Amino acid sequence: MTKLLAIKPEELLGQSDQHIHYINERVGINKQMLNAYQALVDSAQQDGIDIAIASGFRSFERQRLIWNNKFSGISPIKDVDNNIVDITSLTPIEIVHAILLYSALPGASRHHWGCDIDVYATNLLPKDYQLKLEPWEYQTSGPLAQLSLWLTKHAHQFGFYLPYKKYQGGVAAELWHISYAPLAKHYQKALTTDLLSSCFEQRCITQSNTSPANIPPENNEQALLGQNTIQENLTLIMTRYINNTNAIPDNCYNRA
Repeated sequence: MTKLLAIKPEELLGQSDQHIHYINERVGINKQMLNAYQALVDSAQQDGIDIAIASGFRSFERQRLIWNNKFSGISPIKDVDNNIVDITSLTPIEIVHAILLYSALPGASRHHWGCDIDVYATNLLPKDYQLKLEPWEYQTSGPLAQLSLWLTKHAHQFGFYLPYKKYQGGVAAELWHISYAPLAKHYQKALTTDLLSSCFEQRCITQSNTSPANIPPENNEQALLGQNTIQENLTLIMTRYINNTNAIPDNCYNRA
């Protein structure tokens, strides 16, 4: 059983990386799950699967950039059928819901915690293949189907599970996203609407539902686009997306 260290608000919200061990200059994971992750990798390798991390820890600032780019139309938003969403005719709250299908709210991303990671298998992809992290890649006919089957069968033995294995009306199914249960359940419990609201007020220059073109350049990186709408609907967002995850399986080894 993992002995959980006290959770600090700054690591919960992605404002610190003191809880992170960097595997390389690009990828970091929670220090408290390093041994479990390595055991997972070693076991998979024995079965001919070379697991690697596509995305690990993300800071609040990084998640805010992802969010702002989607809210403003710089980056595409995709629906559950992998079609690009035309946001020009959507209301601010509709844009928020469209983004939350695949991208977390800054401050509420499980990637802030470092115990949730997006994984793939390097040896199962064709040479020069560009990973997309789309559902079809991990499904029956996709190149990473073998990885999905292995994770379903073995991930729980090392304390990992898939919080978005099935769509439940909130976040879309993400068969690449695994979570270390002994840590994740405590981080999720510690995250509240009050904490998030306070985070937005302290970390973001308040902007209404606008685009980067209407934000003074010096304030651009500090804005959270759609912040007013987010604040007004935070309880709903918390219920439908942040806390609406698949349950930790009963057979998940090393649960907290």
